[in-house]
Amino acid sequence: MNLISKSSKPLTGSVSTELPGDKSISHRAALFAAFADGTSRIEHFQVSGVTRPMLQALTSFGIQWTLDGETLTVEGRGIGAWKNPTFPIDCGNSATTLRLLAGAIAGAGVTATLDGSYGLRRRPMDRIVEPLRKMGAGIKTTPGGIAPLTIQERAKDQKLKPLTYDLPVASAQVKSCLLLAALGAEGATLLNEPGPSRDHTERMLSSMGVTVNSYEVEAHNTLHYMVELTPPNPLVLSPLNMSLPADPSAAAFLIVAALIIPGSSLTLKGVCLNPTRTGLLDALLAMGADISLTNQHDAGGELVGDMQVNASELHGTEVSGTLVVRMIDEFPIFAIAAAVANGTTTVHDAKELRLKESDRISMLAAELRLLGVDIEEHSDGFTIRGGKLQGGIVESHGDHRLAMSLVVAGLAAESPVTIRNAECTAESFPAFAETLQKLGAVISTEG
Repeated sequence: MNLISKSSKPLTGSVSTELPGDKSISHRAALFAAFADGTSRIEHFQVSGVTRPMLQALTSFGIQWTLDGETLTVEGRGIGAWKNPTFPIDCGNSATTLRLLAGAIAGAGVTATLDGSYGLRRRPMDRIVEPLRKMGAGIKTTPGGIAPLTIQERAKDQKLKPLTYDLPVASAQVKSCLLLAALGAEGATLLNEPGPSRDHTERMLSSMGVTVNSYEVEAHNTLHYMVELTPPNPLVLSPLNMSLPADPSAAAFLIVAALIIPGSSLTLKGVCLNPTRTGLLDALLAMGADISLTNQHDAGGELVGDMQVNASELHGTEVSGTLVVRMIDEFPIFAIAAAVANGTTTVHDAKELRLKESDRISMLAAELRLLGVDIEEHSDGFTIRGGKLQGGIVESHGDHRLAMSLVVAGLAAESPVTIRNAECTAESFPAFAETLQKLGAVISTEG
């Protein structure tokens, strides 16, 4: 399926339930609920192509769950009662699913093989395999440290070793994998991150009765982000009862669309404002974006609020350092904002983008050039000199965030933009095109 987006009149209106529940929190809520003792109820769960593999995996471990619309109910069995799956677990295209499951399987002490799509098989897994092996987990991988990988069962009376480990890169997926494994360890595990990655795992485990402490340490003029987890004794986790906030990574496409289409004014309600997820917001504010936050409150341990976004004349900015980690999923849509901004925007310290669903630096540069964007690729980022967007035919490369970003580009381009193979948008935002259309965007399908 192709999507065609055209220059649009101002986007106006209010968006609430149309935004999917947060993907990162949805993954964790489903999995952590399976570790709990008792029934968990999770409302506004993100039902999408990228979360379904997690639910299907739970079935493989003997976990019963039901999905009624966007309400997920999970019958937790406790960490020691998981079953060995009969077949390999297909994680689809979701590295989050594979990495979180690897830690959970190691913590539960069962045997399972994790596999996925061709794209997932290209993504690095040695960053979780090495520390898991240090904890005593038996793991077999494909040469090169990639999927498929098999975590091997251990004796019921055998626990993993506690771990003190320096993460080479700030990664919420790696950190969460190791924290889940640490639930099956004999003693406290201490992790040291070079940057502040998203902390949904720490917040959720704390709400379930696990002792998780996060703090910062400065050494040799460098700030280190420490997380320490001590498994509860007895190892019993409380069930979850929560309603998930809207995904800020999904909201990002509507935010940038409203900023770059003159006269637009949107209200986005109930969006997750966790400080580890608001890097894009900070970058856009630095570019002169007219965005205000209201109704901020705590919901299930997460900061949630409403956003008012008005069309703005943006100017170039620089993004590097810890800000990169806080907006790692939003760079494709950030690049669209930079493409129409006055002046130059430079991104550095973002080499991790080359290891996403696609090489997001190279693919982004290639597709934006087709739309007339002056973009220069660096090993760890890019430089964009703002101007006008032209129309053209571009390719999604199977990357949902790239596809949605290119659709938004078409809404502000001088002529229509056709995005090939855009069905991948359903991976994280199934109602993406429909939501924009309701707000006034001109988007059509082809094929």
